[in-house]
Amino acid sequence: MPGSILIIDDEQDIRLSLRGILEDEGYLILEAESGEQGLRHLGPGVDLVLLDIWLPGMDGLEVLDRIRDSHPYIPVVMISGHGNIQTAVQAIKSGAFDFIEKPLSLEKVLITSEKALEFSKLRRENRKLRLSSKASEVRKITGNSRLIKDLKRNIEQVAPTEAWVLISGENGTGKEIVARSLHLKSKRTDHPLIAVNCAAIPEELIESELFGHEKGSFTGASNSKQGKFELADEGTLFLDEIGDMSLKTQAKILRILQEQSFERVGGHRTINVNVRVIAATNKDLQQEIKKGNFREDLFYRLNVFPLVLPPLRARSEDIPVLLEEFVSLLSQEHNFKPLTFSPETVKILQKLSWPGNVRELKNFVERMYILYQGMEITSDMLPGQVKEAAQVNPEQNFEFSVMEQNDLPQDFKQARSMFEARFLDLKLKEFEGNVSRLADAIGLERSYLYRKLKYYNISTD
Repeated sequence: MPGSILIIDDEQDIRLSLRGILEDEGYLILEAESGEQGLRHLGPGVDLVLLDIWLPGMDGLEVLDRIRDSHPYIPVVMISGHGNIQTAVQAIKSGAFDFIEKPLSLEKVLITSEKALEFSKLRRENRKLRLSSKASEVRKITGNSRLIKDLKRNIEQVAPTEAWVLISGENGTGKEIVARSLHLKSKRTDHPLIAVNCAAIPEELIESELFGHEKGSFTGASNSKQGKFELADEGTLFLDEIGDMSLKTQAKILRILQEQSFERVGGHRTINVNVRVIAATNKDLQQEIKKGNFREDLFYRLNVFPLVLPPLRARSEDIPVLLEEFVSLLSQEHNFKPLTFSPETVKILQKLSWPGNVRELKNFVERMYILYQGMEITSDMLPGQVKEAAQVNPEQNFEFSVMEQNDLPQDFKQARSMFEARFLDLKLKEFEGNVSRLADAIGLERSYLYRKLKYYNISTD
């Protein structure tokens, strides 16, 4: 889309004239008749401000200073009358992009607006690039296990394409990090990644958040507002916790995803966008479909390329490298003295189930830093609940410690069968009977896994 322009001028004729000129070129226009009102309109949805120098109350130069302080990346073009050229030059020195002299010239308005928006776009992209570069250094997918190597390879393959991705995994497994990695490695990396937490937005507000609204469309809508779809135009829209969205909203989302066009709440103008969608959920959407909580057609629209994130307990060999990363990160962020973990402590941590996954592990490291910064963490320094959890969860290693040595079969094939049966039974319980998630976690085809479970008479109910 061309962009959104805020016009701040106390003369209604000037505002109407500018609106007519700019809307014909596809710009979205917001209006304010005073500096105070104009400042209330400012936000991430405004790309350019056309600002009159002489205004009632707060004058244009003061408004310019306020904009520079609160929104330095929004360019401001001053509108000056006859005899105000000296003031306009002063405004340029104060940070205005340019000025347009009255009476307004159609050609001058369009050329200046286009240049200002292009300049603003370049500044935002440079800033985004710096932030993305910094973020990519610390927000990465860490691990050397086979599951993580497979995940990284899949990300490298799908990121440069335009395919939509559905990320599933338990809370704390790093779904947002994967989404950001997909965006950074995509062809849309120079455009925004707009994240929406579908579980955190109240049902009555989610349409406004996603599609935007027009002024006066509902109680409290004092200004027009761009929605997340509009803000993500040419970029990526990340729909987090998509499984918590109501069926009513799912129906509207499906139509918009298919058509890539919508109307704002209370509006009548069709807005076309070009977005790539990445969705994430901690729920089994196929089970939610069976329960009637999720639309099957929406699932298949989103599930073009599925990525399943393994829980930390399924890749305990990655815990040592994760500990190193968190120690390094926290040392830099808080200027903590380095922290180390003894080999015995690491083994204990690898036995835990970590229901909160990587996020829980990071919180644990931070807690140890607060208590013992600069020290080596030995097993006797671990919290009591950690030791207890490790003792009651020896099954994580899948050893034959549950058997007496004399009970082990002498035949290798029989021993392997016993191990397979034990392994699959324990893992199926770990994944709460979900065969699809188990197949993804242990790297087997689902049909082959079903045959194995049937062979060993392991119930999936």
